[in-house]
Amino acid sequence: MRQAVNRAWSDPIALSHARASPCYRVLMHEPQMTTAERPVETQPPRSYRGFILRAGLSVAIILFLFWRYDPRPIFQILARENPGYFLATLALFIAGHVIAAYRWQLLAAIVGVHGSFMEFVAIYFIGFFTNLFVPGLMAGDAARIVYLGRRHNQMAGALASIAANRAYGLLGLFWFAASMVYVFDGGGLPATVTRPILWIGALTLAAYLVSPWLATLIPSTPRPVRRAIGLIAPYLHHPFKIIPPLALSFALQASRSACQWLLALGLGLDVPIRPFLLVVPIASVFASLPISLAGLGVREAVYLVLFEMLGIDRNDAVALGLLFFATTILAGLTGALAFVTTELPSRNHTAA
Repeated sequence: MRQAVNRAWSDPIALSHARASPCYRVLMHEPQMTTAERPVETQPPRSYRGFILRAGLSVAIILFLFWRYDPRPIFQILARENPGYFLATLALFIAGHVIAAYRWQLLAAIVGVHGSFMEFVAIYFIGFFTNLFVPGLMAGDAARIVYLGRRHNQMAGALASIAANRAYGLLGLFWFAASMVYVFDGGGLPATVTRPILWIGALTLAAYLVSPWLATLIPSTPRPVRRAIGLIAPYLHHPFKIIPPLALSFALQASRSACQWLLALGLGLDVPIRPFLLVVPIASVFASLPISLAGLGVREAVYLVLFEMLGIDRNDAVALGLLFFATTILAGLTGALAFVTTELPSRNHTAA
């Protein structure tokens, strides 16, 4: 009989090991620390403070929207959602995370971390589930690093793959948003909204194309930066190997737009998918900023402004944002199955 499953956040040594890595500290925007200064606790107090601040901002934005606009019509709209469409949205949203897990598998292989597809899916959903309960901007990523790194005795490779998965996921988001703005010629949105999206897409594309040259500058950077960026150097040296993961990022963003469109259809809105291909990725760019809890509040505010510009009622826009947040929470709970059935290897585990 398998022993009781170890949980990533209950193992302070494992999480401390992941958090001590220079690359992880760069991702978390934390200063480099000496060995003597490294914490042994699973989550430092400032992670809880940051969590509380982001949750507080999310609640404040939602309360402001409810104060500024009568919430009763919004609740009536939420009650109108067709359960069939909602379940279809949930299934599509989960499928999107399976796509993200496959993207992670491809990126991990580039740095020599090889595992089965189901292994990456299970660990990815463990991180998704962890994000629901553990404070911290990247608690789920920390859990993924520990599970994958221990299973293959490659903590550095696991860390690099997580950094790449997050970075190229954002890159795909920026490019998808910019391409939709370009294809639909702004789609009726003002230039003050579309122009920055196009600039972000163009600048990140330029950075991607010159990444091999940027990789040659790594040896001349300060030692802490060199150690951190050196982990992801293989991705910078071989940008064309990133094309399949980037294509998956496009598919993921298209599925997110389709999710919102399905929710709108469930509310009885007779709208084409085009506004969602425009607004959802733009809103996701803003929601990806680490200023709120899972984008709650920010997403609803952006929806309210942009969807109203495209002729969708403001109450419907806010309701769509809240429904998508509910979808995110329910999808995250599906990771509980992977969490209780996937054993966390011990520190001295030897990969097969």
